[in-house]
Amino acid sequence: MNFVYERLLGGKNAALGIAILAALIFIILPIGLDLFRLNLVGKYLTYAFVAVSLVLLWGYGGILSLGQGVFFGLGGYCMAMFLKLEASDPESTKIQSTPGIPDFMDWNQLTDLPWFWEPFNSFGFTVLAVLLVPSLFALIIGYTMFKRRVGGVYFAIITQVIALILTVLIVGQQGYTGGINGITDLKTLHGWDIRDDSSKYILYFINAILLFGVIFLGRYILTSKFGRLLLAMRDKEDRVRFSGYDVSNFKIFIFCVSAMISAIGGAMFTLQVGFMSPSFVGIVPSIEMVIFAAVGGRMSLIGVVYGTLLVNFGKTIFSETLPELWLFLMGGLFIAVVMFFPNGLAGIWEKHGQKLLVCIRRMQCVGAVKTLLNKRSVKLEAAGE
Repeated sequence: MNFVYERLLGGKNAALGIAILAALIFIILPIGLDLFRLNLVGKYLTYAFVAVSLVLLWGYGGILSLGQGVFFGLGGYCMAMFLKLEASDPESTKIQSTPGIPDFMDWNQLTDLPWFWEPFNSFGFTVLAVLLVPSLFALIIGYTMFKRRVGGVYFAIITQVIALILTVLIVGQQGYTGGINGITDLKTLHGWDIRDDSSKYILYFINAILLFGVIFLGRYILTSKFGRLLLAMRDKEDRVRFSGYDVSNFKIFIFCVSAMISAIGGAMFTLQVGFMSPSFVGIVPSIEMVIFAAVGGRMSLIGVVYGTLLVNFGKTIFSETLPELWLFLMGGLFIAVVMFFPNGLAGIWEKHGQKLLVCIRRMQCVGAVKTLLNKRSVKLEAAGE
């Protein structure tokens, strides 16, 4: 129990923070929001997977990736391929020139299902692909970059370029990927209609459970010896290297883990929203995901979830009322956080919120002492009489 309390929950304060976040996500929001807004929150929580991955990669590892949307998109496309094949059975596509293949392939005059689509008829393979395809892609990128000691701003720019290349590739290969429209009209998962109201509630809670699962995984990693090495690499990389550790291998590993976590969010996004398109793979969404982590606090696994919810709620509200100003507000928010609140919401809480809690506890203690003294004086007066 001590292991679970310290390593996964992080002690008393962190356990309280996790409990408050769990109450918000599992109780308050489902009760207080209608299904449409709750489904939006579910979509926001899929972005929180990427924000959690950036805590490990950027906050503790010191590796800023501006291409996490690549892994989010790869996970989403893997899940979308399975769902699209299920929705493209011969009966449902009998009006096509070639029944039994996705509609966008028929429009682009393909007559056979491509070989790399075939394995996605299996849900088990799809789940493995969601986890392994982004991880292998991250392994290739990480090995190529970190073994050559490419880091800092150069690595950030390269990840941006990769995001741009993958977007162009997806859009250009319309017959295989759905092009600019992406993979749409996803209906069922093993015959279970993912579009009805009850399914949306179920997917929301599955999404939330998986999110807490990756938060606990991140907590476990950061409290291990590897987590301490991550911090040491971020602050004194040369000293860690001179101590005999292969820094590049550690960077590759945490990059792959962050890619896998982001991909889980992408897969849940596809299930939650019902489509996947290249608009979630490119540079802009990747930078927005960095903003989520920065606002929440790139050193806090819990803070980035609040940051993701806050920024996306703001995006929804302002885009509905002042759509032409939203991008300026997003940019201003990021600049303000970097300049005045470098540790985000979590830093503000650590600086001011915990002091408030201490004051409240002191006031409670003082009140308890006064009550005790009053009772004591009443008893003495009664005894004197």
